Amino acid sequence: MILSLLFWVLLFILVYTYVGYALVLWLLVGLKKVLGRRKISLESDDYEPDVCLFVTAFNEKYYIEQKVKNAFSLDYPKEKIQYVWVTDGSDDGSPEMLEQLKELEVYDQPERRGKMHAMNRGMEFVKAPIVIFSDANTVLGKQSIREIVRCFSNPEVGCVAGEKRIVQNNEETAAGAGEGLYWKMESWIKRNDWELNSAVGAVGELFAIRTELFEDVEPDTLLDDFIISLRIAQRGYKIAYAPKAYAEETASLNVTEELKRKVRIAAGGIQTIMRLKGLLNPFKNGILSWQYLSHKVLRWAFAPPALFLLFIINLLLVVSTNNWSVDNFYALVLYLQVLLYMTAAFGWYFENKKVRMKALFVPYYFVMINSATIIGIIRYVRGRQTVNWEKSKRAAG
Repeated sequence: MILSLLFWVLLFILVYTYVGYALVLWLLVGLKKVLGRRKISLESDDYEPDVCLFVTAFNEKYYIEQKVKNAFSLDYPKEKIQYVWVTDGSDDGSPEMLEQLKELEVYDQPERRGKMHAMNRGMEFVKAPIVIFSDANTVLGKQSIREIVRCFSNPEVGCVAGEKRIVQNNEETAAGAGEGLYWKMESWIKRNDWELNSAVGAVGELFAIRTELFEDVEPDTLLDDFIISLRIAQRGYKIAYAPKAYAEETASLNVTEELKRKVRIAAGGIQTIMRLKGLLNPFKNGILSWQYLSHKVLRWAFAPPALFLLFIINLLLVVSTNNWSVDNFYALVLYLQVLLYMTAAFGWYFENKKVRMKALFVPYYFVMINSATIIGIIRYVRGRQTVNWEKSKRAAG
């Protein structure tokens, strides 16, 4: 009885996290449209406030020329853009490169104290009412600023999440295929979250906030984008999602490099949950609490352990009944799990042999990121995750 109960609880967590929430969200958005209750929007194409394009950088020498050229080419009045770069502990000559460009405001600090400390420090110099955060290694779509400020013409919006796009190439690795698919699915969910009520968080590659809403964040924060955006949502503002405002970057060079990113993100996810416990109060936050629980908390903290525990519980159930027939539901689920791990193992093998079998990349990536999440949780609990970002190597564009 106990094993059966555990089996069904774990299976529900997994099915709801990876399929169920998206399905319920789609149905609710569809119902909202049928009832004619579309999101009230005051978005205006004529809204053209001053903005600050804010970039934090650590040893980004090889991306500076590309990023600056991209920033100057965006379709928005240049005189209305304040360009702020905050460098933190860079020793590759990038601060000197940036200071040669007179259009930029460069605030360098020799000591490396982490991205969040750099953001807190740099926000003191922002003069514009809207600040747009972007990573140094990303390229923004030409209309990105216009798409973002349109959303801010709605006074209910306190934060705007842009879209992250992974640049694909012909020599696609498991990391590239998996990461590309992951962000396509994530973008779909974000779009529907916003259609229903509010997006749940933003990504650091491209997001924006009303400058007046920024509050200093704890310097040891691992996921600055989520903490900043969700704290704004917790104050009653909406996080808009602007898919036409996008940031492009290449995929991680390989699965090992992607693993480094996912471990840190997982540790940051647990830290975020601990710091935003109040966001789980539905009496104060309404439907946002359900969205946050379903979209982030379950995915970060519950689904990864459930995935691996399910296999163990499922195996014990089948062994205890000694019924290995496919007519037995428990046995059937066990065989499907074995198939998942076998295809993931083959994906790992062929990836290491440089053999491109894309059909195996997705199960391999899925198992890998859940394994990384477990490692990240353990690392956070043990206090082993440094605030300083260990950059993962990216594939060539």
